[in-house]
Amino acid sequence: MSNLYSYVRVDRPAPKCLATSQDIRDRGSAFVGSVYRAGTPEEAKAAIFHHRNVVHAGKKAYEISAWRCMMLKHGKSGLGGPDDFEVQAGYDDDGEQWAGSKVSRVMQHEGVLDAVVIVSRWFGGTLLGPARFTHIETCASEVCRTFKRVEEMDECISTLTRLDDMLASLRQELSDLTQNTESATSGSTSASDEIHNAEGRGSRQPDYTAVQRDLDITKARRLVGARESAVKSVKSLLSKKRTTLASAER
Repeated sequence: MSNLYSYVRVDRPAPKCLATSQDIRDRGSAFVGSVYRAGTPEEAKAAIFHHRNVVHAGKKAYEISAWRCMMLKHGKSGLGGPDDFEVQAGYDDDGEQWAGSKVSRVMQHEGVLDAVVIVSRWFGGTLLGPARFTHIETCASEVCRTFKRVEEMDECISTLTRLDDMLASLRQELSDLTQNTESATSGSTSASDEIHNAEGRGSRQPDYTAVQRDLDITKARRLVGARESAVKSVKSLLSKKRTTLASAER
């Protein structure tokens, strides 16, 4: 049964672990946290099943888990604003009494939503007492913080992609307008320079793979700021070009 899931072909992609904590070892026991995206409790349970039966297939461990998902309330459309939604949360001790609620509280404290956190514990034969809860909370906290960084990075990359598309469109518009302006005026030696400066540092689509992989939030924020400044600059040039062209056509 433990390996059956590995051989079953399913249409949906396998759940992807977004982050794993450093392992903690204490008197023969080992603890490690993992976090998956989960938009619904069903997705959370599917991730737990995958983690237990595929990731840790053949490895006997307590898979202590908790999930928090922002869900549309029954009978609501979402058009009513925040009141149409509710957080559906749950946890599973998996035999480690009270441990699931500890993970759930960590998720709530860290403000993590649409995720499931799993802390795996391999029992080493020695009872740890309350120390085991400290280890469980430490592992859960680490992956929760990483999850928040992943979310922020995804938002930055989405913003950068949108700004890059906007810049490409604005630069093309500026290029077209510059050609019209040059044909309508004479002696404009700086027009080509302006368009080259606006197009600036290459027109190829930037590659953010390294920034995203390293979760370099500081650099991502700087890039967003630079793109916003570039958009503002090109819009200013466009405004000047339109004014010049309008004057030339009078």
